[in-house]
Amino acid sequence: MGWLYLSIAIVFEVIGTTQLKRTEGNFFTSAGMLMLLFYAISFFMLTLALKNNIEMGVGYAIWSGVGTALIAIIGVAAFGEHVSMMKFLCITMIIMGVVGLKLFSDAAKENYQNQVADQNYGQSIAQHSMVNHQARNMSGKNAHSE
Repeated sequence: MGWLYLSIAIVFEVIGTTQLKRTEGNFFTSAGMLMLLFYAISFFMLTLALKNNIEMGVGYAIWSGVGTALIAIIGVAAFGEHVSMMKFLCITMIIMGVVGLKLFSDAAKENYQNQVADQNYGQSIAQHSMVNHQARNMSGKNAHSE
C-alpha cells in the first residue's frame, strides 16, 4: 500500500507544481487555490506512504526525484521550456537514482529481514539446546536419587 500512496503523492505534487506555473505569481486565483489543494493532498499521501513501511529517506527522495523529473519533462512538453543535452542527462540521472534507491532499499530490507530470521533461528536452536541439556541433567538427578 505504501508504494501506491507514494505514487498518488507524486501525481498530486506534479499537478500542484503545474498549477504553480499557472498562478503567474498571484496565488489568489483558481490556479493558486488548486495548487494549495493538490500540495495538501500530496503531503497527506506522502505521510501515508511513510506510515506504510517506506523509509523516510527513500520515500522522500523518490517523491522529490520523480516529481522533479516529471516537472522538467512537462516544462518542455507543455510550456515550451528549453531542452539541452545536459538537462536530458540530468533528468536521466535522477530517474536512475530513483530506480537505484528503490532496488537497493528493497534489497537492503530483504537482507535485514534475513539477518533477523537467522538470529531468531540461532536463538531458537540455543534455547532448544539449553532445554535439552537441563532435561538431561534433571533426568540424571532423578536416576541418582532413586
